[in-house]
Amino acid sequence: MRFCEFRKKQVINICDCRCLGYVDDLEFNECTGQICAIIIREQGKWFGMFGCDCEYVIGWDKIKKVGPDIIMVDVCLDKIRMKT
Repeated sequence: MRFCEFRKKQVINICDCRCLGYVDDLEFNECTGQICAIIIREQGKWFGMFGCDCEYVIGWDKIKKVGPDIIMVDVCLDKIRMKT
């Protein structure tokens, strides 16, 4: 799968059935070349212009299933790394 295809998938948290957004970036281990995490940018309230603009960094081990349209993750939003 190419990264451009990966970015088109919605990320859904199976703990609360909440849509977190779309994959914006990937975090790699530079020594091994393996993907460590996916980064999801939470959009602002009005076309990304106003409101909270933060990123969720979800570890690769938290991904439960990659389907044709969605990526299912199992995370507690309070415990994942969040960049603002």
